[in-house]
Order: sequence, then C-alpha cells, then structure tokens
Amino acid sequence: MSQLLNIETIDDFKAKAAALPHPREMVVDVLRAIQNSHGWVPDDGVELAAEILGIPPIEVEEVATFYDKIYRSPVGQKVIHVCDSICCWVRGSEEIYLYLQQKLGIAPGETTADGAFTLLPTCCLGACDQAPAMMIGFTTFGNLTPQRIDEILEQERL
Repeated sequence: MSQLLNIETIDDFKAKAAALPHPREMVVDVLRAIQNSHGWVPDDGVELAAEILGIPPIEVEEVATFYDKIYRSPVGQKVIHVCDSICCWVRGSEEIYLYLQQKLGIAPGETTADGAFTLLPTCCLGACDQAPAMMIGFTTFGNLTPQRIDEILEQERL
C-alpha cells in the first residue's frame, strides 16, 4: 500500500490527523493525494486512507464514492466533466455531450483508446452564467460550442 504514497507524505498525514479532534475531515485530502500519485484510488488506497486516519475503511469508501472527482477506477490522463445541471441542460449541454462522445469516439464513462481523455457527467460546475460548461482537470470551460470544443481539445492534447 505504501507505494501509493511516499512514507513522508503518509507520516505527514498521520501527524495532521493525530492533531485533529475529527480526522475524518481529512478523507478528501488523503484520497486526492493518493489519486494525484496513482491516477485513481484503488481499493488499496481506501485501505491506506483508513489506516492513516484511523477510521473504518467503509467511511473512506462512502466519501470516495460520493464525490465524482474521486476516481475509483482507472481514468485517462485528463478527465472531461460535462455539466448536466438544469442551467446547462436548458442551454444545450445534451448536444455538447453528444458532440464530445462523437468527437472522442467514446461513451460516457469510457476512456479514449490513446488514454488521453475520460468523459464523465457531473451534476454542477457552478458555472451557470457560462452554460453549457465542462471541466478538464481544474479548468472550467463555458459557453461551449462544437467549434470551441475542437479548440479546447486541441490545446488539451498538447
């Protein structure tokens, strides 16, 4: 399990957790560190996070499966989250989502053959004023059109 995080990072998280009255509040931080290191959070990662924080693995799993930005299975190098909230839906997110599927040659939840992109829906990106919107990594792109998507994907492939 320790190959998911280096020993210094594990020790640092354990020290921080020991200083907190409720170490559970660090679950997302530990899971994100594992994901950043490994690309996604395997079962070993859930076990490691539970061990670090001194909480049952089921409590870590509950958090890991609740947040759609924590990946419990392998994903591409970049994950595209397409907003499907009511604001984006009203402004054409369904068409944008279909365009992305055709452009990338994948269905929702799949990864391109070259491993570059995984396509996932997300319930809200908080970019209602820019609907329809999507997020790649930590960057939000709004006012999407097929032409804009082509430009974004070209830049993201670099």
